Amino acid sequence: MNRTRVLVADDSAHAREAISDILAEDGAFEIIGEASGGEQALRMTEELMPDLILMDIRMPDMDGLEATGLIKMRFPYVKIVIITVSDDAAHLFEALKRGAQGYLLKNLSPSTWLEYLRAVVSDEAPLSQELAYRILQEFPAPPKRTAAGQSLTPREREILNWVASGQTNKEIGEGLGISEQTVKNHLKNILHKLQLENRVQLTRYALEQGLVDRSMRPRS
Repeated sequence: MNRTRVLVADDSAHAREAISDILAEDGAFEIIGEASGGEQALRMTEELMPDLILMDIRMPDMDGLEATGLIKMRFPYVKIVIITVSDDAAHLFEALKRGAQGYLLKNLSPSTWLEYLRAVVSDEAPLSQELAYRILQEFPAPPKRTAAGQSLTPREREILNWVASGQTNKEIGEGLGISEQTVKNHLKNILHKLQLENRVQLTRYALEQGLVDRSMRPRS
C-alpha cells in the first residue's frame, strides 16, 4: 500500500504533535516533515515533494493562505487542507480560491480528521454544506456559460448541483435513487469534460459559470 506523504505546517509545536498523534493512528499516512511557518512550508515542499499538506492559516513570515497560493502555483498536484480553529467563511473561501482542497477544524475528533483526509486523498471530500451555501451567496453574478458547461447532460447538471451544495457521493446517490458507484462514474465524466481535477475545483467552476441553482439551501 502506498502511504500518503504528509507535510504539517503550523507555528505551534503542540499542534504539530497533536496532528502527528492523529495521523499515527492510520497506516495510510506518513508525516515526512513539519514546518513552523509559510516560507519553511514552501521550501520543504520543494525538497520533500509531499502528497498532502496540512496548512495552518495564521503563521509567522508568511501566512497559510499566501503559502497555499504559491505552493499550488508551483506544485499543482499537491493537495492542501487548511487546519483552523475558526470556521471563518471569508478565510476558507480565500483558501479555496488559492487552490486548497478543503479544511479541518482543530477541535474535531481524530476519527473525523482521518475520515476526511482519506476522502481528500481519494478526491471524494465534499465542502461542508454550510460553507458551500455561504460561498454560493457571496459569489458574484455568473458570466456567460462556456461550451464545456453546456456539454453536460441533464443528469450531470443535476449531480453538479448536489456536489456544489456540499453533498457526499452517498447522499447524492440516496437523493437521486442511484448507486454510490454510479455517482462516482458520473463525477469522473463531469471532471473529464470540464478538465478539472477534484470536487473543490468543480464547485468553483459551477459557481463561476452559473451552473448551480442559487436558490439551494443546505439540508439540516
